[in-house]
Amino acid sequence: MKNGESPQGEAQEIVNRVRRALAQPPAGVDPGPVKPSVSTIGGRPTADFGTLPEYELLKIQKAAGEIAGIDNPFYRLHDGQAAATTSLEGREVVNFSSYDYLGLNGHPEISGAAKAAIDRYGTSVSASRLTAGERQVHRDLEAALAKLHGVEDAVTFVSGHATNVSVIGGLLSGDDLIVTDALIHNSVVEGAKLSGAKRILCPHGDLEAIERALRLNRRRHRRALIIVEGLYSMDGDVPDLAALVRLKRRYDAWLMVDEAHSLGVLGASGQGIAEEQGVDPTDVDIWMGTLSKTLTSTGGYIAGSRQLVELLKYTSPGFVYSVGAAPPVAAAALAAIEVMRRERWRIAKLRQNGRDFVSGAKVRGLETGLSIGASVVPLIVRSSPTTVILSHRLLARGYNVVPIIFPGVAENQSRLRFFITSRHTADQMAGVLDAIAEELPQIRSAPSFVNVVSGR
Repeated sequence: MKNGESPQGEAQEIVNRVRRALAQPPAGVDPGPVKPSVSTIGGRPTADFGTLPEYELLKIQKAAGEIAGIDNPFYRLHDGQAAATTSLEGREVVNFSSYDYLGLNGHPEISGAAKAAIDRYGTSVSASRLTAGERQVHRDLEAALAKLHGVEDAVTFVSGHATNVSVIGGLLSGDDLIVTDALIHNSVVEGAKLSGAKRILCPHGDLEAIERALRLNRRRHRRALIIVEGLYSMDGDVPDLAALVRLKRRYDAWLMVDEAHSLGVLGASGQGIAEEQGVDPTDVDIWMGTLSKTLTSTGGYIAGSRQLVELLKYTSPGFVYSVGAAPPVAAAALAAIEVMRRERWRIAKLRQNGRDFVSGAKVRGLETGLSIGASVVPLIVRSSPTTVILSHRLLARGYNVVPIIFPGVAENQSRLRFFITSRHTADQMAGVLDAIAEELPQIRSAPSFVNVVSGR
């Protein structure tokens, strides 16, 4: 910002630059000299990342919010533990944007296990597990994860995103085929790109498209991998696991299921989609999950056959070349598994809350898309500006719900994404739904901010 210039003034100037950009010379006309992307710091030349188009786009988005008087809905600073309620700048609000599905974060038994691990092992194992980082808590956690999934073994990684990137990128190569759902998580997309395999994205939930992709392409490739999510993180729906097992057998493919949002959520005991749909878990070749949702820790894991796990422990770059999980992180996840298995009422309460939230939304004429009413419930708004404004107004009324907008989803699928937990009360859920039912029609009937920016 220039000296003496207000945020609104700077924002308006950016909008003016956008308007001028709409009048750029046609293709083939010399626009004049290119502005160098170099600035100086202390008299030395340095790259000026502020000239990148990607950065300019960020500035335009921020300017739009400033003109509309809307705070940035992202990177909101929480003062402490975020549960069904949270504190933002000293103000307590109801929180629907944390995936502590079973309310285990801060559980005394889990926190105690993390503290005990620090006392015994310290805060880091200070090496990759392949060399000098192996600790008993790692082995105990992996044995518990394998038992939870009903398979032979498991291996943990320090990042959930890196788990998919490293495992998919390492198991497949240019001779192989990967068939995924179009709404699969970014970590799977990046892992598939890294592998170099032929990638086919099928329309969401379309088993016929998956079958067609395999039928037309399988014979030309060495290996084939089908990848789906157990509970889709944006839409809150589930795949037909038994049908996918039949497809993978018919076409001699591997089946991988990402259980990041379904572990602790689906199934009477929280074991995931296999328990929910009555499928033998050994019929799935690769189970992937994260420790950061239900298990209130951080990291990722793969569960499956003993041979698969051994292979990954010696060949997966994200495991071999990374430090082992911090002892308190592993101990917290292990304790969370034990509490979850013992206190099954948490799972039942979560599912009841999810059903009640979806039914309450529908009664009020609100759109929840494909959600089955488990832990993830989108409220479809269909406009990025409207979604951001709605999130802003809800915060003013005491509800923290982060918007999901383009390019995270298609513009006509912009939404508020609700993470429902076992600790939300009926009054909290009814209160936010009432607030949305009141605010959304007002926002939609107001003059379009998009038209103001574009000058229409």
